[in-house]
Amino acid sequence: MKNGLYSIHVTLLDGRVGKGSGVIMFRDGKILGGDAYLFYTGSYTVKDDTFKGEVLVQRHTTPRQNENPLFGGPAPVGIGVSGTFTDTRGVMNGTALVGKASQIFGATLHKLADAD
Repeated sequence: MKNGLYSIHVTLLDGRVGKGSGVIMFRDGKILGGDAYLFYTGSYTVKDDTFKGEVLVQRHTTPRQNENPLFGGPAPVGIGVSGTFTDTRGVMNGTALVGKASQIFGATLHKLADAD
């Protein structure tokens, strides 16, 4: 991934319904990001125009009654990710281990700002 701040738009796959969005920073092998309820920390490696990494998602704010953030339980959620990228965009797939179940998702990334 090119160093930068990206918007991230997540959609659950494998027959499940759910969406989420936020911002995520890729910089020198480190990942930081978040949304209204969750924050993300992790690391990644790059080879050519592909990347792979691990992210830990944790809740920082309890959702209101009718809101249900993706991967937003009280316990941290580990996610394995991989994807491809250009100078301004990326596509990422991942598997989140939520309790004893796994959730497969796809995400699009759009570069918002450089982070050099």
